[in-house]
Amino acid sequence: MQPSFFINHGGGPCFFLEPGPMRRAWSPLETYLAGFASALPGRPDALLVISGHWEGRVPRIHFGTSPSLLYDYGGFPPHTYALEWPAPGSPTLAARVATLLDDAGIETEREMTRGWDHGVFVPLKIAFPDADIPVVQLSLRQDLDPEAHLALGSALAPLRAENVLIIGSGQSYHNIGGFFSGATSDPAAESFDRWLQAAMRDPSTREQTLRDWRHAPGARAAHPREEHLLPLMVAAGAATGEAAYLDFASTVLGKPLSGYRFG
Repeated sequence: MQPSFFINHGGGPCFFLEPGPMRRAWSPLETYLAGFASALPGRPDALLVISGHWEGRVPRIHFGTSPSLLYDYGGFPPHTYALEWPAPGSPTLAARVATLLDDAGIETEREMTRGWDHGVFVPLKIAFPDADIPVVQLSLRQDLDPEAHLALGSALAPLRAENVLIIGSGQSYHNIGGFFSGATSDPAAESFDRWLQAAMRDPSTREQTLRDWRHAPGARAAHPREEHLLPLMVAAGAATGEAAYLDFASTVLGKPLSGYRFG
């Protein structure tokens, strides 16, 4: 049985910059991701990734066999637009995802040509550098409804027993202006992170607490728009009633970040 995870995927391709302040700022997360695979209970047969950088009217499932990379960032050095991570897709897993969601009454659409965005390839290039495990990407719903994304995770939960690793890839804090404010501390961001860690502790109340995340202290300061938080909902929904563990905690550019393992 594989766990499900919510990981922070970092600031664009910062893990691949030359040594300097920005690379150093993200180094704790880079170190965590480099040890990610070795901490799993076993090698997964496939990865299902839900990234904060892809949305659709309904969840879209990538059926491609050899997706390209989508360099969906700007202002970085030229070499970051030539990064490679040639992991194969898996139409077989994509079809299984479609079946599970259909059985749960969740409408989906197919995608064949879109490249993997940096919420997929940036962290996974660090965590799985050999690029030898098949990957399927699943989009968010563009309405960003917490209940719908928890339900999405619940429908996908059987994959964990089929040795598929479910990864929600986002950020526990995602306010670009806040990251570059120059502040060395941020009470609102710290309040939200404390709330989030507390929300994870009790599996009997976790999902209801997450549904109401907008009322958390510092919620909109941490997430002016919640697309980077919704992958957490999918990962949590895939482990309803199971324990959650704080798997990563650090401070980046004065903002706390936390990542979670479920089950």
